[in-house]
Amino acid sequence: MDTRFDELLDFPCHQTFKVMGIAHETLPDQVVSCLQQHAPSDDYAPTIRPSSKGNYHSVSIRVKVTSKEHMELIYTELAKLELVRYVL
Repeated sequence: MDTRFDELLDFPCHQTFKVMGIAHETLPDQVVSCLQQHAPSDDYAPTIRPSSKGNYHSVSIRVKVTSKEHMELIYTELAKLELVRYVL
């Protein structure tokens, strides 16, 4: 992944990741578990919003990222989760 995050952001910083996936009760836990592996924190507080038809959930979560590579790694790892369809 070759992004311009380092040109646009001053690291370390907080970034909100929005993960959209299949509406399943374990989606928020899977997102937090993935983040704990790559950016450990005790205060993750995901916000979950269902889609209009209820088939998908959007999980927004604020994460402290330390570098361009760290941010790219988080995007990549979240996208690998089975229930996830998009990471913004």
